Amino acid sequence: MVVAAGAAAAYALIGLSSAPDRAPQAEASKAPVAPVATPRPTPVPQRSHSPGPSPTPTPVPSTPMPRAKAPAAAHARPAAAAPVVPVRAAVPKPRPKPSPPPAPPVHRPAPSPSPSPSPSPTPSPPPRPPAVYQLNQLAYAGAGDGTRPEVRLGAHSWLWQRYGLRVGGVTYGHGVSVHAPSAVTIELNRPCTAFSALVGVDDMSMGLGAAEFSVYGDGVPLWRSGVVQGGEPAQPVYVPLSGHRTIRLSVQPRRGMGWTAVSDWARSWISCG
Repeated sequence: MVVAAGAAAAYALIGLSSAPDRAPQAEASKAPVAPVATPRPTPVPQRSHSPGPSPTPTPVPSTPMPRAKAPAAAHARPAAAAPVVPVRAAVPKPRPKPSPPPAPPVHRPAPSPSPSPSPSPTPSPPPRPPAVYQLNQLAYAGAGDGTRPEVRLGAHSWLWQRYGLRVGGVTYGHGVSVHAPSAVTIELNRPCTAFSALVGVDDMSMGLGAAEFSVYGDGVPLWRSGVVQGGEPAQPVYVPLSGHRTIRLSVQPRRGMGWTAVSDWARSWISCG
């Protein structure tokens, strides 16, 4: 340490003595002065009275070496000139025509609801055609179902239900024949409207005899024919029956041998609702 301090002092004295002589030259030349490096003093190891463990040296960080720069190219070649390409003049594109503004929506009034048609009234069903019951097809009381006209038992004389009757030279398809005197009672069993027939003396009587025909409703006389002679044409009968529950067909002999004659209710039928 003492040696280093003495060297530093001597160096300082030498520098001070030579400083005035160099000043004018330095001012004249104005040359740059390189800085003088100050020598570092050499450290003097200190003696230790007792040896101890040597200190662990602190690792000095390694300074990375600078990379060498690649040498620049000695002579750079000039870039080749690009070929000149003729440029066409830009043709201006036609401007698109502006689209017309949308038409404003038309507000149409809402259609008024059509009135619903009134339902047509349901037509009433047509009336049933009247039921027609032929006398030659009537059942006897107790043998039928009680819903249609029937011949009452015990209240009639001889009754012949037949087909093919002949009166006054005319043939009829159906009917009944009786001997005078005769009475036949029929239970209607339902509302009925009319009784219809053709009456006369059957041709099997050979023109002999005469008879009178009558119709009763519930015991009340409704129609009478008068005297009908054998061989004469049949007389038509039509009797309303509304409100009646029974009818009675009566034949009485007239003029001499009427009891021998066969009397016919030809094409006879009862109409009911």
